[in-house]
Amino acid sequence: MNNRNRGKNTGDDTLFGSEKQIDKLKLAVQDMNYLLSRDYAERASSELVGNHYKLKTRQIQALRGASASENQIKNRRFKQVEILDLKDKVIYLDGFNILILLESLLSEAYIFRGLDGCYRDLSGVYGTYKRVNQTQKSIELVSQFFQKAKLQKLIWIFDKPVSNSGRIMQIILEFAQENNLNWEVDLQFNPDKFLAKNVEIIASSDAWILDHCKKWFNVIDYLIKEEKLSVNLIKMF
Repeated sequence: MNNRNRGKNTGDDTLFGSEKQIDKLKLAVQDMNYLLSRDYAERASSELVGNHYKLKTRQIQALRGASASENQIKNRRFKQVEILDLKDKVIYLDGFNILILLESLLSEAYIFRGLDGCYRDLSGVYGTYKRVNQTQKSIELVSQFFQKAKLQKLIWIFDKPVSNSGRIMQIILEFAQENNLNWEVDLQFNPDKFLAKNVEIIASSDAWILDHCKKWFNVIDYLIKEEKLSVNLIKMF
């Protein structure tokens, strides 16, 4: 293991570390909510709002992740299930989405809580997944959720085209075998569509998946509260 992590980028403290910047982002999220609720396109809305508040690229990225229309918020809340609903159930976990978010959280990167109650970060896969110092701890946190929720089975879904997806699959399967966990790992060419259309309950913070899935559980919110995780959190509303 090397010394890689998913912590802050250079300049993130300037963009997100002051009350002035956070207050500006909160106003921008309100404006985005107004525009999206009136069927304005997300990209056009974020460009308009970003220009108005003179936001930098990473601030606009955070803005998009935190924003949603009133209909999206209502729809997502309607489909959200609670921890007691998961007993003896099978849950499908959006692998890279949840794993990278946990790695970022544990690396003390800025984490953003959006209008829908979901947490998002500013990291991404970009074609290749690289294991970091916090990967093992992130997998352990998922196992704690699995056991406390008394799930029947947990199935990790990863993007098959992403480089090293086979390697992280092997790491997770070995961990599950060592700890006697009823886990599976599946590689999909289009995991977003698979999770949205083919399964009953998913764990993800991906906006498109949440809009199109049947039911979802906010696993990051649960872990933060249940495990009392220290989070460099920005509430964007």
